[in-house]
Amino acid sequence: MRIKRIAAALLIACVTISGGAQAAKNAEPLKVCSAENEMPYSDQAGQGFENKLADLLGKELGRPVENVWWTDARYFVRDSLDKGLCDVVIGVDAGDPRMLTSTPYYRSSYVFVYRKDKGLNIKDWNSEALKTAKQIAFMPETPAETMIRKIGRYNDMFNYMHSLVGFKSRRNQYVRYDPAKLVAEVANGNAEVAVLWGPAAARYVKEAGPGLAMTVIPDDNLRSDGEKVPHHYSTSIGVRKGEEVLLKQIDQILAKHGKEVNAVLKAEGIPLLPLDEKPAKTASNDQRKG
Repeated sequence: MRIKRIAAALLIACVTISGGAQAAKNAEPLKVCSAENEMPYSDQAGQGFENKLADLLGKELGRPVENVWWTDARYFVRDSLDKGLCDVVIGVDAGDPRMLTSTPYYRSSYVFVYRKDKGLNIKDWNSEALKTAKQIAFMPETPAETMIRKIGRYNDMFNYMHSLVGFKSRRNQYVRYDPAKLVAEVANGNAEVAVLWGPAAARYVKEAGPGLAMTVIPDDNLRSDGEKVPHHYSTSIGVRKGEEVLLKQIDQILAKHGKEVNAVLKAEGIPLLPLDEKPAKTASNDQRKG
């Protein structure tokens, strides 16, 4: 009788495992809006750190990940997420008004990247090295451009900046700058400094070896008119408006698997700031309080 009970138990276990595998196979895919070539975030080979986070999300939801690829960052929310072609966006600004966003899972900063052997002392936008640098690599339409204009170096860098374009679509004139190329400009000595979003730069600074330094830029920067120029941002996962149930599930996963998420980010070398970081106090803030 004991042998029969064991055999029966094994049979039930096999059926359960088989049924679970079949259920996972038949589960509704988790369709993730993913960049097909936007490293270090995501690519079709799954080499980006956001690819890893998407896989973790799919595993915990018991849903196979299906990537819905986009090539132009300007339109994928309108053309893919809003139309129901995908369900989730990994790595969006917390509070992005175009969608519902999860509890932030990391906070990071724009950074200065430079060679240690140059003896540069770069701490903030008032650093003397930025006033004398022959070439500063940066991406347009970012806080870096705003501040480079403020310190009076934009015209000096105009031609150099446009030489760094890594991709241009003839159809819609979408221009993309490759962070790997901008970091390489510093590593090769073509530029003294690069100013980049930390998560975009971290992998390439790490790969360049110990010769490069990456310094977090303080979050107390103002435009010439006194308005703040944020340099620190919190990052979330986004879902389509109306998908509150899915959003709640994602928040639960992020809370439960925070260590695994942080392990992915730390392995990437991303400079992580406290999620509860208070906004920097600036003269502009004080004026508005009055």
